[in-house]
Amino acid sequence: MTPTERQFLIETLCEDLVPMIMEEYHLTDKQALDKLYKSQTFAKIEDFETGLYYQGAVYVFEFFKEEFSR
Repeated sequence: MTPTERQFLIETLCEDLVPMIMEEYHLTDKQALDKLYKSQTFAKIEDFETGLYYQGAVYVFEFFKEEFSR
C-alpha cells in the first residue's frame, strides 16, 4: 500500500468517526475533530504497525469510547 492510499484510508475513517463522536459526546464538528486528533486512538490510527487505519469506523469507535471511559 502506498502512503497516499494509506492517508486516504485514514481520512475516510476520520470522516466516518467524527459524526459518531459528535452524537455520542454532544460536540460540534470542530470539537469532535479536536477530540479525535488529540486522542491515543488517532495516534494508533496513524501508526502503520497497528493496522487500525484499515478497520471499520464502528470497530475503531469502540476503541475511542474505551479510551474516554477510563
